[in-house]
Amino acid sequence: MSIITLQSISKDFGIKEILKDASFSLDATDKVGLIGTNGSGKSTLLKMIAGLEPLDSGQILVNNSKIIYLPQQPNLDENCTVLEQVFADSGEQMALVREYEELSDKLAHNPEDNQLMSRLSAIMQKMEETGAWELETNAKIILTKLGISDFDAIIGTLSGGYRKRIALATALLSEPDVLLMDEPTNHLDALSVEWLQSYLNRYRGALLLITHDRYFLDRVTNRIIEIDRGDIYTYAGNYSYYLEKKALAEESAVSSQRKHQGVLRRELEWLKKGPKARSTKQRARIDRVHAMQETEFKQVQGKVDISTVGRRIGKKVIEVNNISKAYNGRTLIKDFTYEFSPEDRIGIIGANGAGKSTLMDIITKRIEPDSGNVEIGSTIHIGYFDQHSEELLTALDENQRVIDYIKEEGEFVKISDGTQITASQMLERFLFPGNQQYSPIHKLSGGEKRRLFLLRVLMSAPNVLILDEPTNDLDVQTLAVLEEYLEDFSGCVIVVSHDRYFLDRTIDKVFALEDGGNFREYPGNYSIYLDYKKAEEAALQQIAPAKEKPKTVDAEPKNTENKKRRISSWQKREFEQLEGKIAKLEDEKAEVEKALTNVPSVNYTQVQKLYDQVETLKQAIDVATERWMELAEMD
Repeated sequence: MSIITLQSISKDFGIKEILKDASFSLDATDKVGLIGTNGSGKSTLLKMIAGLEPLDSGQILVNNSKIIYLPQQPNLDENCTVLEQVFADSGEQMALVREYEELSDKLAHNPEDNQLMSRLSAIMQKMEETGAWELETNAKIILTKLGISDFDAIIGTLSGGYRKRIALATALLSEPDVLLMDEPTNHLDALSVEWLQSYLNRYRGALLLITHDRYFLDRVTNRIIEIDRGDIYTYAGNYSYYLEKKALAEESAVSSQRKHQGVLRRELEWLKKGPKARSTKQRARIDRVHAMQETEFKQVQGKVDISTVGRRIGKKVIEVNNISKAYNGRTLIKDFTYEFSPEDRIGIIGANGAGKSTLMDIITKRIEPDSGNVEIGSTIHIGYFDQHSEELLTALDENQRVIDYIKEEGEFVKISDGTQITASQMLERFLFPGNQQYSPIHKLSGGEKRRLFLLRVLMSAPNVLILDEPTNDLDVQTLAVLEEYLEDFSGCVIVVSHDRYFLDRTIDKVFALEDGGNFREYPGNYSIYLDYKKAEEAALQQIAPAKEKPKTVDAEPKNTENKKRRISSWQKREFEQLEGKIAKLEDEKAEVEKALTNVPSVNYTQVQKLYDQVETLKQAIDVATERWMELAEMD
């Protein structure tokens, strides 16, 4: 059943037509990936569906559904705590939890106060009725999985990456009928992306998302919608299926155009002979020739062309000697030493905030280490494509024209075949048509700004490329071409990324930044690194039992108070209630499963309904059990 239908939608920003007479529908079980080149209108389409961007023409029909939109740059209340923001749409439940905490604290100091006890009992009853216990549990699990542990932190003190994850948690917790997500994996580390992927696979609502993460697209979506120069194309399958069908469609289009041109050429030769339109057949043939001349074919979508000439690289590239860096007493990098070679293809991975970008800034001498030093070879020219490139562009002059920004690097560019082309021609190769080249930078989309900055970096002909989160906001088409460029790049490549697909395509060595600022080196790409980690974990599990010492009666207990998180009074109450809740859910599941076995298979509607109930109960049991285990580990 369709829950959202777009009918003949059009949108034009003057210099570019985003959508023209576009139509499609979203069913209740659809998980759709929205793709297209940067600036094609993907984010605009999500905003139109969310009601935040007006239509030029057409209409959007919504079938009584709750829609939640997660933008790339969410707008949060900077005065709220993390939990208050997550519960922004759960006012009564959040108020109950806060009041319960306050009453519990007061009772700890006045245990004989019957009035407080009576009030606490009433609040607990309301929390049970409104599902506040479960809401709090789910919120903390989701936040923890997304790498957020300080639930009382003030939003205004947090980085943009943390805010995006809090907004993501808020969207997931609201359990809408339709989730619209714009680059949800940006600012997430690999573990968080894996968890989100698993969560969305279990999500029972409709999903329409934009993402550059091709593994994510493959494993989450069951349908792909492509925006191509104002037109909408739908493919029933994941990203791999789309690539296969897209290639076949382009081959067919080229073949059809070739046949058309062949027939037209023969018909024009006949027409040149001056045939007389004396018979009906001849008149019809002449009319057909004129119609063929007016037929327009949509050319295959242009692709970014990266073909700049590199420069010679010497034996000495970059030497990092015993560098360390700490902020606010926290060590990010500790005694790191490495000598980069001309052939290196290195991926730097680690949790958000671990210090990966800090290392890149030290290597490029944007910041100084606390100790140690960096030596750069005399022939080295570094091209640094960092994750804040869009901010750098707008910080320069947002009214500067696109072509003027590129001309600052050079009026002409020498490409790989030795010829020179103009800055304008280079922009066209990067999918910036003539009319867009004379537009101010602020009129570009975020992804187009990133592509423009990448062009300028590559035009400088670097022999060392440092790419800090290069996949953020770049479309999948540009990423594919960038990967091909890096395969032929004759220089050193250092990549900071959480994009598993991109790392698998571009690196042959992994540096994992761990707690305490230490780096561990692994050979191979990211998938091989994961195999190493699994083998290490399996080995540790086998060794752990052997290392355990038998307890003795006389053994003096170790003080572990500092190693455990303290549990609040309301958390103790939550822990006590969870055991009964889990048992109750298990009983309900058993009853539904029993009913399911007694329903005739021909009664498909009833079978599907009971099956959905079983899956919902399973998920509830998993969530409750995970929270019970978390509380059990607290003191």
